[in-house]
Amino acid sequence: MKLKMYIVIHETVPLGLAVVAAAHASLATYLKFKDDSTVRDWLAGSFYKVIVRADAFAFEAAKQLPDSIVLTESSLGGREVAIGFKPREEWPDLLRKLPLYKGPVEGGG
Repeated sequence: MKLKMYIVIHETVPLGLAVVAAAHASLATYLKFKDDSTVRDWLAGSFYKVIVRADAFAFEAAKQLPDSIVLTESSLGGREVAIGFKPREEWPDLLRKLPLYKGPVEGGG
């Protein structure tokens, strides 16, 4: 199995801010967990990242999972926009079943 970092983007975040949020989530997650041996192993490999999109319900559920950091966006009034998760090999179904982020939801942000 490969070590992967998951990043969850709230589906209502506009595309431009979603890209920024994903970049910030990647860096913030790394900085929060950089002293963890799993993160060092992840960096020594291909440091895979999986970016997924979540509706409000899934986003709230994902916030309850361990080893994460929630990011907010000041230009959206401090709204929560992304969650970064420490790299690992095994992931809960909640995250694995979320759709890959390919842009905003049709008719959304």
